[in-house]
Amino acid sequence: MVKKIKPILFSVPFIILLALVRMYEETWFYDPFLNYFKSDYQSLPFPEFESGKLFISLTFRYILNTLFSLAIIYVLFRNLEHIKVASFLYLFFYLILIGIFFYIINFLDKSNFVLFYTRRFLIQPLFLLLFLPGFYFQSKLTDK
Repeated sequence: MVKKIKPILFSVPFIILLALVRMYEETWFYDPFLNYFKSDYQSLPFPEFESGKLFISLTFRYILNTLFSLAIIYVLFRNLEHIKVASFLYLFFYLILIGIFFYIINFLDKSNFVLFYTRRFLIQPLFLLLFLPGFYFQSKLTDK
């Protein structure tokens, strides 16, 4: 029983770090879309933004979320293959999502749900919520 609780306890600091990234998002990161999506954004034009600064900020936040998420995955499963697969997937999804995000804000005039959800996957650790059950079931299959 203690063996099962120990990894969960060791993952708590990384969960707290993920929460801190979210709590301080307005002060730590440049993102004019934070307030934009809190308003009636469907009828508003995009806010003014600096592309380079926004790219660096989104990338930095994605990297922080990725590192903390990979740490959680490692602490819970202690499997380097899971880390390799997750790292590849995080990089793959980042390249796709950042491309979609900048295409929409630079070439489309109006916001849509694709921008909202693309940005959501870039700034939130949603992939962790998808990867944890997958790695859990994978580890159960290989344990048998």
